Amino acid sequence: MTQAATAQPEPPKADDYIIQVRDLVVKYGERTVLDGINLDVKRGEVFVILGGSGCGKSTLLRNLVGLMRPHSGTILIDGKDFTAMNDEERIEIRRRLGMCFQGSALFNSMTIGDNVALPLREHTRLEASTIDIMTKIKLELVGLGGFDEYMPSQLSGGMKKRAGLARAMAMDPDIIFYDEPSAGLDPIVAAGLDSLIRKMQHTFNLTSVVVTHEMESVKLIADRVVMLLKGRVVGLGTLDELRQNDHPFVQQFFAREPDDESTGNANYLESLTA
Repeated sequence: MTQAATAQPEPPKADDYIIQVRDLVVKYGERTVLDGINLDVKRGEVFVILGGSGCGKSTLLRNLVGLMRPHSGTILIDGKDFTAMNDEERIEIRRRLGMCFQGSALFNSMTIGDNVALPLREHTRLEASTIDIMTKIKLELVGLGGFDEYMPSQLSGGMKKRAGLARAMAMDPDIIFYDEPSAGLDPIVAAGLDSLIRKMQHTFNLTSVVVTHEMESVKLIADRVVMLLKGRVVGLGTLDELRQNDHPFVQQFFAREPDDESTGNANYLESLTA
């Protein structure tokens, strides 16, 4: 009597992915910054873009949110070719995307409430009373209920990051992009922001794409990680899968090992221009 074969999980379908990047090439003049990037982001996951300084993380993010057009390759958002769209079509897609900037990017001349309400005032025809209610709800979600009349200068760094997240949530996006969300925060505040990213994912089934080099945050939030080196993918998968990756840079990154003294400075300078 033969033993029954173990059932294998079905491979993911195209519909399981909300972002698909194929053969993406980005150049600044003659310098290639992203060199043939291929990756997929699943619906509802926290996907982290990881790598050293100058590896192309921020350039990839700018392409994913439509702030740049690549030299070649495609980016599909929900199966639609983002890179081939005209400006009007791209604007329509971007309304479904939220963006949390590294420095929060709040308007200092506006209250926190007005900052959060701005996308609703610019892109919808909702009544002012409805916008006011939605603004208060979004601030409550990030733990800033009652702070709508405060100015950005009256908030701490962590509170500004939360206000930036509330604004990114204003239009109920399908995807939120984070650029170095933990940068400049102490470990306790950073952990609170990491928890908030997970809360948004679980509560709203949000897809989150996070650019960071903070390994402690990656351990707390990442479902899957892509690691870049000199504009190329050198690792992609869960943290456990990346730890098994035998690429020397991936191993060095996870072990937090410095470059050899004889080549350290040269490698560092080379990475900044990659």
